[in-house]
Amino acid sequence: MKYIVGFLRIFVGIFFIISGFIKLNDPIGFAFKLEEYFGPTVLDLPFFIPYALGISIIVVVFEVLLGIFLIIGYKPKFTIWSLLLMIIFFTFLTFYSAYFDKVKDCGCFGDAMKMDPWESFGKDVFLLVLILIIFFGIKHIKPFFGKLATTILSLLSFIACLGFAYHVLMHLPSIDFRPFKIGNNITDNMIVPDDAPQPVIEYTWTFDESGTQKEYLTSGSYPESTGTYVGVTTETISEGYEPPIHDFSIEKDGEDFTQDILTRPHVILIVNYNLAISETEGLKAIKIASDMAIANGYDVIGLTASGPDEVAVVTSEYKLNFDYYFCDETALKTIIRSNPGLLKLEKGTIIQKVHWNDIDQLALPKVERPAPKVVEEVIVYFIDDALATKAETEALDPETIERMDVFKDKTQLDSLNIDSEKNIGGVIKITLKQE
Repeated sequence: MKYIVGFLRIFVGIFFIISGFIKLNDPIGFAFKLEEYFGPTVLDLPFFIPYALGISIIVVVFEVLLGIFLIIGYKPKFTIWSLLLMIIFFTFLTFYSAYFDKVKDCGCFGDAMKMDPWESFGKDVFLLVLILIIFFGIKHIKPFFGKLATTILSLLSFIACLGFAYHVLMHLPSIDFRPFKIGNNITDNMIVPDDAPQPVIEYTWTFDESGTQKEYLTSGSYPESTGTYVGVTTETISEGYEPPIHDFSIEKDGEDFTQDILTRPHVILIVNYNLAISETEGLKAIKIASDMAIANGYDVIGLTASGPDEVAVVTSEYKLNFDYYFCDETALKTIIRSNPGLLKLEKGTIIQKVHWNDIDQLALPKVERPAPKVVEEVIVYFIDDALATKAETEALDPETIERMDVFKDKTQLDSLNIDSEKNIGGVIKITLKQE
């Protein structure tokens, strides 16, 4: 028993340190996950949401410390009781999420490793068993060092955890596990391969046949039944392939600009997922950075999930000289853990990411702004619904013309759908007299 407990204290301790450190590297990301748990669709504890970041830091620091305490043997009773209560709580939470299908990813390992709730529940049950073995063998937990050395090591670990948490909050995560990390191409990470697995969905159709309800299982097709349709339920058997980036788009006034912006050679993206809670000093900093970027030839694009009224207020107050486009809030929170934050892109590839605190580190060498593409505006001519040239229309005898219509309204021009490659400035349609 002594050797089993000795091995398990090391194994469980390392597990908690790794799991906690991954979340400690990105406490804001873990706070977003806690907000999801506190939301009305899961635990319905909205009064905790404003304190999610503080709770996040406390939980992950405590998780790392418990792993260290277990390994070095600091206060064994306190450590093991704390581990046991923590794992019981998280086992209940993951079971609740899995059974009621509340949260798709538990966030146990942040963005480093995705686990669905059932996988996470299985992991927690496994850890619960190991911790129970340690609990019943607590007499075999002895400190590796003397009392003073163990206390000093514990205190230094606590200080180091708090210092690391402060560093990543004031800057960005030291290790970026997200698909928007430096070096990744956003467009490439949005592509679904042609041979990617498709989702498998099972449909259960219910029909009333002569007073008896009968069910039919199909993969989507409508079943053959002479009865009266009652209803249908669906169950996802397999999720299929989902690209690493699947909820990112850049829109303005209902128009999608995603591919346009992701193909530009030099772009600065300014991300404010929520303008109402953006840092004041951060907004002042991006004003300076955006002015410099524009002067040096960059296209500056703002991304936010806030409404046009908030955009107008912030743009006016801080005299921002770039436009904000709409993007999903969850996607913006994933892109960068700073509100505001900045990214430098080259044809969709992320070259640099900076927290607003580090805006002076943003490299903005002068670049050549591509010359605007000039498309010659043309006039299209019709004679009796047949395309014609200007010369052909000018050669007509005025006596043969019944009437001449001129179209310049954009809606009318779009409805004609003449040639999408041409910049149509107008249409002249001539109707000839019938002989």
